[in-house]
Amino acid sequence: MKLMRSVVFVVWLYATMAMIGVAMWVPVMLDDRHVWTALRAWARCILWGLRWIVGARVRFEGLEHAPKGGALVAMKHQSMLDTVAPSLFLEKPVFVFKKELSYTPIMGAYLSRNQIAVDRGGHAKALKSVVRGAREAVAKGRQVVIFPEGTRQPLAAAPDYKPGIAAMYKDLGLPVTPVALNTGLIWKPKGVMRSPGEVTIRVLPPIPPGLPRDEFMRRLEDAIEGESQALLPPDKRRSVAA
Repeated sequence: MKLMRSVVFVVWLYATMAMIGVAMWVPVMLDDRHVWTALRAWARCILWGLRWIVGARVRFEGLEHAPKGGALVAMKHQSMLDTVAPSLFLEKPVFVFKKELSYTPIMGAYLSRNQIAVDRGGHAKALKSVVRGAREAVAKGRQVVIFPEGTRQPLAAAPDYKPGIAAMYKDLGLPVTPVALNTGLIWKPKGVMRSPGEVTIRVLPPIPPGLPRDEFMRRLEDAIEGESQALLPPDKRRSVAA
């Protein structure tokens, strides 16, 4: 039954992406603000599918900390869900995404409108491009969302924070809003299986600007990892798994 529900959900996931993508194609090409309209519609479809097909609920906490206007947001990344859910608590999220996704059907065209592509093999040149893109997005009053570990991580994986967020933090001189979550409990980084249950996406108080790099990275990792681990049941926490 769990496998059947998971397969049905995956069909729902991509069918709704295709339907919304085609329906919103012309408005998005005319005005990139409609990217967020389409993303929110798809996010709601995903949450509906999780609830009524999989039997999983998603809770949002700490929404009083969600930034308005130009901002930097750093999220834990455990599942694909993390890439759409921010559209439900941020006004104009701009995601830093791997460049390869820009070549995918439908999604690629949307991402190319107002999101920030990164060539993960480009090293210093790629980092400069991301920082420049973030600067432009913030100047337009948008919230730049970055996953500091760069890719989806299993629940028991050790933290692996990359330097991109520190470069953006220093260049833009803005607070960074951390976001903790435990979405990996229902939606693993890879594979078809989805699990019933309840997960939480928790927006945390912002880290103030102007901190030394090492202190900033320590505070960011402590906040995200500490809260994300606290959201897990005891038998799933890293200290137990290790």
